[in-house]
Amino acid sequence: MKLFLRPLALAALLAGCALQRPDSQVELNLVGLNDLHGHLEASRFGDSAKAGGIDALAATLQAWRQEDPDLLLVGAGDMIGASPAMSAMFADEPTIQALNMLGMRATSVGNHEFDNGRVELLRQAKGGCANSPRPDKACKYSPHEGAKFSYLAANVIDTRTRQPLLPPYHIAEVKGVKIAFIGTTLKATPELVAAGGVSGLEFIDEAQAVNRLLPELRAQGATVFVVLIHQGGRTEARYDQQYCGDLSGDIVDVVKRLDPAIRLVVSGHSHTGYLCRVDGKLVTQAEKFGHILSRITLVVDRQSGAVVDTSARNIVVEPGRYAGVPEVDALLADLRKRSHAELSKPVARLAVPSISKTLMPNADESPLGQIVADAILASGRKWGAQIAFTNTGGVRTSLDAGKDHIANVANVQAVLPFGNEIVVMNLTGAQIFKLLEGQWGGVEAEKRGVLQVSEGFSYAWDGRRPLGQRIVRDSVKLNGAAIEDGASYRVAVFNFLAEGNDGFVTFREGSNQAPTGVRDVDALRSYLQRLEQDNKPAGTYGAVPRIVRIK
Repeated sequence: MKLFLRPLALAALLAGCALQRPDSQVELNLVGLNDLHGHLEASRFGDSAKAGGIDALAATLQAWRQEDPDLLLVGAGDMIGASPAMSAMFADEPTIQALNMLGMRATSVGNHEFDNGRVELLRQAKGGCANSPRPDKACKYSPHEGAKFSYLAANVIDTRTRQPLLPPYHIAEVKGVKIAFIGTTLKATPELVAAGGVSGLEFIDEAQAVNRLLPELRAQGATVFVVLIHQGGRTEARYDQQYCGDLSGDIVDVVKRLDPAIRLVVSGHSHTGYLCRVDGKLVTQAEKFGHILSRITLVVDRQSGAVVDTSARNIVVEPGRYAGVPEVDALLADLRKRSHAELSKPVARLAVPSISKTLMPNADESPLGQIVADAILASGRKWGAQIAFTNTGGVRTSLDAGKDHIANVANVQAVLPFGNEIVVMNLTGAQIFKLLEGQWGGVEAEKRGVLQVSEGFSYAWDGRRPLGQRIVRDSVKLNGAAIEDGASYRVAVFNFLAEGNDGFVTFREGSNQAPTGVRDVDALRSYLQRLEQDNKPAGTYGAVPRIVRIK
């Protein structure tokens, strides 16, 4: 399928109205996109109306390209993975097809590109149908032609060949200037994805991976260097404020160690919109799900090739603001038609229109997190499960059922899009204490959150105590009885946690591990149906915290 039409004759007229630069300078226009996560349709943006959707993204980019035919669209990872059902049911291939149509030039990989392992990532990037670990989904929408853009991974090294798994950079020549895009993902990716999927890969330091490429890039004539990194931070500034100076988080250390020749960093991962400056470098992020595009301008000295100025704006992608792109509109319409019959099938009635994944006030749990943990426990009972845990990041979105309170297939799949399998294992009481203490240590501890726990399991923790001593030991109970160090307990989790991911390495110590073959969405669907059959549909009773936080 061909790309949508680029600029029309109107471009020449608009170019004449643009800000006049000295003849010694040239203006390069970029657009940054991150964390699309297969959101092909518009979704809610904050408390306002919906934003994003591939149709609105295409229309917006088409309008901007009429102003500058050479505008480049680039990404900072997680274009696919953890996607809504419309994309996930077809192995995210429609999202890659849509990005091709949007004119994506290059993007870094993100951690979610590895959700289904390196083999599937390479197939999705290069095209084809063979060897997919998801034969029930791969090439079911259309023959998969692969990405027409460059997936970049400068810091992902194959331990056998000692070469990058994917190209480390992409060089584009625009208006006589060679601009190099260097892509990296966060070094901690192995803690965030299933261990089997990244076996044989090494994720090296992001800044070092970038800096060592500059001599090679200069030798090829590149004078402008842009980092596309799937790593992010936080700020108190609004998503559109120019410019914040309080950026915090893992991205800051990486940016500070980048070569001074790098003046622009397009970031992702933290799902936050910001425009910030760190040590003379412009750092952008465009929130998530296609809600925002970062419109970036680099001013380059023609003689030296050096960047002399950087600026950016974060712009909300408003559906209907610009004239549509017929090819993209047709793709979305066809996807809706083909997926509607399956996705609209009812699963169960809820007691409320929506069950939230937002943490309860002054608590470490969400109502939906509790339900998912209870669903894992219910499905693991046949294997003797007594306790179930789930990670907060595994519960992707709230369970929305609408005014009729009927949750359908799409609603349930949106909550658990990863396709995890439930694993049951034995943990001793001592190992459970160790697991709970480990919730506040290690990489990404703040982002991963506290484990959600199943009904009947409860404990208290004191945030004033030092790491390793926060759990109030006599508060850890199962059905009212204190957990004993030497006793053995049967615990159910998703295979993602069983492999020790998200930093919860204690699960690897579990003995008598039993893969159940039960998928996450099937467990949740069955549990919701059972609650309805028992005339206690999910949401009937208000969620009560099982974890007590002592301040």
